[in-house]
Amino acid sequence: MKTLTRIAALLFLFAVVLTAFAGCGAKKEKIVIWTSGEDYKNDYYLSECRKKFPEYDIELVYMSTAAIAAKVIEEGDRCSADLIISEEYGYLEKCSDYLAVLSDFDFSVFLDELVPESRKYTPELKNGGCVIVNTKVLADRGIAEPTCYADLLKPEYRGLVSMPSPKSSGTGYMFLRQLVNEWGETEAFDYFDAFSENVLQYTSSGSGPVAALEAREVAVGLGMTSQAVVRINAGNDELKILFFEEGSPYSMYGNAILKKSADRTAVREVFDYLATDLCRGDNERYFPDRIFKDFAPVVEGFPVNVKYGNMANDTLPEKERLQAKWDH
Repeated sequence: MKTLTRIAALLFLFAVVLTAFAGCGAKKEKIVIWTSGEDYKNDYYLSECRKKFPEYDIELVYMSTAAIAAKVIEEGDRCSADLIISEEYGYLEKCSDYLAVLSDFDFSVFLDELVPESRKYTPELKNGGCVIVNTKVLADRGIAEPTCYADLLKPEYRGLVSMPSPKSSGTGYMFLRQLVNEWGETEAFDYFDAFSENVLQYTSSGSGPVAALEAREVAVGLGMTSQAVVRINAGNDELKILFFEEGSPYSMYGNAILKKSADRTAVREVFDYLATDLCRGDNERYFPDRIFKDFAPVVEGFPVNVKYGNMANDTLPEKERLQAKWDH
């Protein structure tokens, strides 16, 4: 009897060990997210998603807004991404053939004017732009703080200005779009021809100018208000946010599901969490302009009563036309 009991116990232990090894070898379902978001918000999104869904293998890959759209269009249903987040509306429209219609998503939580007609992506944030200066670089070089765009054409700013390229960055394009609207196309392009003489480099992404400002490589950057606020709140007292007479340019960013992945339950679960809970968290941490009807967050140090500029005719065909003209 004791022998039988011992054998039964050994068999049970063996079964437990086999189960444990099977569990260790189980492969998690992988979800790949492409984003053009900044590193601080990417860290927030990824850490929260992994805490919420430990059963999934979630990977977040950064690319510029233009690179995401180009890669989706080039690779189509073969692309590795399941979700796209923090992508500019124009680029989402550009690759919309490969995006799923979000027919069962509750768009009523968002401000009506921000919801796309296609229902292929959800609003995530309103990205406003500003002129950012490094006060130490200006002081060390004896250069006065600029008060208007015309000031940035002065010879003392030669090699001390940074701006994202309108070809690759939604942030860069919104400055071009605004000045075309404000001044007319000929005057705006004439301005940027002269402005380019003072530009150290046109960066590939919207975060480039702030990085150059923090490295004291430039004195002035055309960049994102939210990113400047994050760096100032983190203790960089050299940076200062300015708005010129034309006001703040802005663009809208959204989240989408690739059509090829729309039937996967795991993908839909992660998307719903990103597009609602984490989007609210993003608003209250970095981008306080209202997206949701019932949520009006306040971010420490974020400018209040910002005058937003004229962003009329911000359509995909117009964007592509102006980008092509920029090339020439």
